[in-house]
Amino acid sequence: MPFDIIYTLWLRQVRRYTRSGSRVIGTLGQPVLLLLALGYGIGAIYRKAGEGDYLQFLVPGIITQTVLLSSVFWGIIILQDKRFGFLSELLVAPVKRVWILLGSTLGGATISIIQGMLVFIIALLFGFRPDDWLLVGPAFLVLVLMSLALTSFGAGIASLVDDFQGFQSINNLLVMPLFFLSSALYPLTSVPIGLKIISTLNPVSYMVDALRFLLANQSHFGFGKDLIVMTLTFAVCMVFAVNRFNRIQM
Repeated sequence: MPFDIIYTLWLRQVRRYTRSGSRVIGTLGQPVLLLLALGYGIGAIYRKAGEGDYLQFLVPGIITQTVLLSSVFWGIIILQDKRFGFLSELLVAPVKRVWILLGSTLGGATISIIQGMLVFIIALLFGFRPDDWLLVGPAFLVLVLMSLALTSFGAGIASLVDDFQGFQSINNLLVMPLFFLSSALYPLTSVPIGLKIISTLNPVSYMVDALRFLLANQSHFGFGKDLIVMTLTFAVCMVFAVNRFNRIQM
C-alpha cells in the first residue's frame, strides 16, 4: 500500500516534467549561460593565474547550482496542489502524510537528478572531462543524496507558506546566498577569512566539494567530511520537511 502511493505520486511528478518540453529546455538556459560566460570568460584569467583549467573547477559547482534551484523551487508544486485542492484530497485519504510527502519528494528529486545529468552531458560538449570515469558512478550517488536533501528542504519551505509570493521571497532570501556563498564559483584557498568562514558553514559548499573531488580530483574539505555533512544535512532537511508537512491545515 505505501509503495503504491509513493510510486503513483512519484510518477505524477516525473510525467508532468517530461511532458513539458519548454520546462526541460528552460531549466538548462542558466547553466549553459554560466558555462559560457564563466567557463570561457573567467577561465582565461584563472589559467593565467596558474590555477589550471577553470572549466574543470566550475562544472561541479554549476551542477550543484542546477540541482539547488530545481530542488528548492520544486516546492511550488506543493503550493499549486494546495491552491487547486489536490493536496486536500490527498490529506483526507486514509494514508500517512509521510508517504504522500515521500512520493512527491522522490518525484522532485528525480527531476533534479535528470537536470543535473543533462548539465553534465552539456559540460562534456563544452570540453569538460572527468578526471576518472570510474568515479562518475559515485558522483551520481552524491547527486542523488544532494537532490533528496534539497528537495526535502524545498518541501518544508512550501509547507510553511500559503502563497507563491511568500515562497518566492523566502527562496530569494535563502537560495541565492546558499549558492554564491558556497565554493561553487571560486576556490576557498585565497578568499578573505570572513567569506571562508561563511562558506565553511554553508552545507552547499560540501555538496560542491564532494562532486568536485569525484569529477575533477579537487577537494578543499576532504571527501569524508563532505559525506558526513551531506548526510547530516539530509537528515535535518527530512525532519524539517516531515514536521512542517504534518502541520499543513486542510
